[in-house]
Amino acid sequence: MTSGLMTTTAAPPRATTWSTALGWFAFLFLAASQITAIAISPPDRDMGDLQKIMYVHVPGAWMAMLAPLAVLVFGLRYLWRRREEDDLLAAASAEVAATFAGLTLLLGMIWARPTWGVWWTWDARLTSMLVLFLILAGYLSVRAMIDEPERRAQWSAVVGILGAINVPIVYMSVRWWRTIHQIQSSPSTVDPAYVTGLRLNAFAFLFVMIFFIRRRYEAARMERAADHAAQAMALGETVR
Repeated sequence: MTSGLMTTTAAPPRATTWSTALGWFAFLFLAASQITAIAISPPDRDMGDLQKIMYVHVPGAWMAMLAPLAVLVFGLRYLWRRREEDDLLAAASAEVAATFAGLTLLLGMIWARPTWGVWWTWDARLTSMLVLFLILAGYLSVRAMIDEPERRAQWSAVVGILGAINVPIVYMSVRWWRTIHQIQSSPSTVDPAYVTGLRLNAFAFLFVMIFFIRRRYEAARMERAADHAAQAMALGETVR
């Protein structure tokens, strides 16, 4: 017997072989991409070697905007199907999204200090990214404060929708408002010497993001299975 969320979890699952393999591949690919990008790209005319922070900051920012879309998809799937797996996937995606958003803000501040002369300015892009980070932090806070599974899943899904709505605002902020942050780059506007390194690291960060979401989901399933087992034992039921 369960209350709230529909679930088919009976025993703590183990990490799958493919997710372990994905982790090795993702981090080896990331290391190779960083080494390649740093080795083949010349110093920027204005920023010198400081430009190379781009290979972490920019892909990290892309993942910070992509992961909330996963939160939206899994949150909507939960509201439609009421499946516990979708709620756990949404929560795992939100944790990873918050991590990448925080990393983006931190690296942006490190980059801003020597280029803009300040650690922080209330620029439209920076401010909208901060808002996204705070929404994601709010999502995680909601999950931490609410004990009842179904209500927690429903409320956090709504917060996840708000976070996803903010993603296009972050992306378009450099065009909608006056900002000192550069506009979105594309292969046609980036120096060809930097395109290959940027693309390699974009895919590397994507694989890392997928791996993090998968592993956090597996850990959440283990935690939830342990909770179900404890509830069953308290009710005198037999756990398979």
